[in-house]
Amino acid sequence: MPHVLVLQHPDIASCDLSDFPKLVPYSERVVRIDVPAGFVLPEAAKAILARQQIDYALLPDQSFADLGLIVSDMDSTLITIECVDEIAAGVGLKAEVAEITERSMRGELDFEQSLRQRVALLKGLPEEVLQNVYDNVLSLSPGAEYLLAECKRHDVKFMLVSGGFTFFTERLQQQLGLDYAFANVLEIEGGVLTGRLTGRIIDAQAKADLLLQHRHMLGLQPQQVLAMGDGANDIPMLRAAGIGVAYRAKPKTQAAADVCIQFGGLEAVRGCFR
Repeated sequence: MPHVLVLQHPDIASCDLSDFPKLVPYSERVVRIDVPAGFVLPEAAKAILARQQIDYALLPDQSFADLGLIVSDMDSTLITIECVDEIAAGVGLKAEVAEITERSMRGELDFEQSLRQRVALLKGLPEEVLQNVYDNVLSLSPGAEYLLAECKRHDVKFMLVSGGFTFFTERLQQQLGLDYAFANVLEIEGGVLTGRLTGRIIDAQAKADLLLQHRHMLGLQPQQVLAMGDGANDIPMLRAAGIGVAYRAKPKTQAAADVCIQFGGLEAVRGCFR
């Protein structure tokens, strides 16, 4: 299959791309350059692109409609926040919990252990705090609505798989019309968080397992599945997909991905394809 170098910027025509020959913008924000299989972008070229905040990807030349499934992390990927950190603000522990979250996402802590540690700190919070986070703090990442609209237009299924909580994934699934959603269940008794989780833990391996399960269920080839995430617990999922996208991600996650989006929003996922 032919390969392409895809360059993306909100105003690509205004960028200095004199080091890249014979460029014709594919759209206002995307340039596609045919390259031979095995092409490696020189470090000097990467530096030129980074200075101008241009995202790039080296990929097989595929149509977006060739995909069958996108699997996405939730926190700091489909949405801009880490929900557990914002819930912790309700007990004045946002800074403490956010530090644990950051270390976990960098791959410095065991995910399940750190998740249970953070959830234990939420004990005693009323369920209304979760609703307040959803209504007043949570926001979609830039380009999310466009990407989801393109998925519907091209019949690409969308699965949200999160190490966060079903309270949020279920509401996002209903609000956005997502095909599938999986996350961890916060135990709530009498309208109050107990500080415990119930059921299966959605950790790094569970994310990868769910991707493979749905790929097989939908009868898709590996290259028809794209996964995107930002943290270390997304790495097995990114590797299990035909195309792994690190979205504004931690260094370990970037190193494991096929594509890194550092400057653009989620519209850049769509822009990687014809």
